[in-house]
Amino acid sequence: MTATAPKAKRRHRTGRAVAALLCVLAPCWATAQAAPDGFGSAWVLEKLARPPPARTSFLEVRASPMLKEPLRVAGEYLRPDERTLVREVRTPYAETTTLRDGRATIARAGRSPRSFALSRAPELAALQGSFGALLAGDAAALERHYAIETRGVREGWRMTLTPRDEALAASVREIVLHGRGAELRCIETQPAEGALQRTLLAGAARSADAQTDAAALEALCRGGG
Repeated sequence: MTATAPKAKRRHRTGRAVAALLCVLAPCWATAQAAPDGFGSAWVLEKLARPPPARTSFLEVRASPMLKEPLRVAGEYLRPDERTLVREVRTPYAETTTLRDGRATIARAGRSPRSFALSRAPELAALQGSFGALLAGDAAALERHYAIETRGVREGWRMTLTPRDEALAASVREIVLHGRGAELRCIETQPAEGALQRTLLAGAARSADAQTDAAALEALCRGGG
């Protein structure tokens, strides 16, 4: 194994964490641009924005050549207040990740909680720094972190976020949100290294049930099923 391998693995893990925590923020993502018929990022923001407290169920299906079957990770994303982001994994293990006041805390069953400053994780620091902009719908502040493009129609739209920050871009190439009307159904994250990660939310997560077929999950994510 080369000396750069541990660093690559850390980037991959951090990329997964960023993607997961972005899910609870996603209802607020948008830019000020709008199409002539009124549809556009501003429309998406208006329909999906929710003040705290808020919670959303999620399902991640992770494939690996080391696993006989894809790993299903399920739980909830919570935003208890304007300063806090929480990701609760409930199956197949119990783990809680909390971002608050410039620190990240990870608690897992049977282990002591681990806490560290976000300054040690530029990717998470960039995420927290954009939190206020997301809640306020501040397109200018949000676009300091991401280049944002929205396409589609109200019945099926897609919003693509491309990181501007070099540290975040080293872990995440792009993040794509898929929605239908006022429902955010899925987030697809393409890490700088490794396979696409797909996270189903709300109705799409419930519809997935025990599904592990990649094509079926992709259809659910992108509005079908």
